[in-house]
Amino acid sequence: MSLMKVNQYIRSIELNREKISYFQNHPFNLPIIKDLHTLEFHPKVTYIVGENGTGKSTILEAMATAYGFNPEGGTMNFNFSSWESHSDLYKFIKIIRGVKRPKDGFFLRAESFYNLATNIEILDEGGMSPKIIDSYGGISLHKQSHGESFFAVLMNRFSGNGLYILDEPEAALSPSRQMAMLSRIHELVEKESQFIISTHSPIIMAYPDSFIYEIKEGIIKTEYDKTETYQVMKAFLNNTNKMLDILMK
Repeated sequence: MSLMKVNQYIRSIELNREKISYFQNHPFNLPIIKDLHTLEFHPKVTYIVGENGTGKSTILEAMATAYGFNPEGGTMNFNFSSWESHSDLYKFIKIIRGVKRPKDGFFLRAESFYNLATNIEILDEGGMSPKIIDSYGGISLHKQSHGESFFAVLMNRFSGNGLYILDEPEAALSPSRQMAMLSRIHELVEKESQFIISTHSPIIMAYPDSFIYEIKEGIIKTEYDKTETYQVMKAFLNNTNKMLDILMK
């Protein structure tokens, strides 16, 4: 086994299938879960892509929670809950770790980012010093646009030597900011960081030397230009008028 493989923060996850007595109910009936045994991760960047409802966010949430992150996002120091919406899947996930532990870490969820920003405000109102928001750029995340606040976390809070699990980060970012995010990911990878990302964005999923898992009926490892996300976007941009004619009929 290579030194890089041993040193990465999450080497793989395993689904403890023998402890699951039913695969008919949510979330165990999702395409990503029903045939899952082991999922290996790249030391740098791993993507999980697929249509809505295939289980991308569910598996990332379970993995992050099993690792020790708050289900609604943030670092492992956050312990808030706005709504108990996360599944019990994390109880059946076994994390296979490398020998090296991250010095930093963050679980970024587009779905519950507002709750995270609110929790930071509440904690800082309690008179903590230094204020938590200082490590996010010093400006309230609620006083920035959705995209600006996302980018503030990426640029200020992520410091390197970290494990970063990102669930659909493109939700708030323009195409140019998505490209800037790729650049930032590379800076952090150069600082010995590992990323696991679910995304619908062909820009964000373009990082070279990465693993891409696509969920359809099951989950398969694939190549960037073979993903449905890439092919659909390319077809639309290359034949916009023709595609619009088809869609408008």
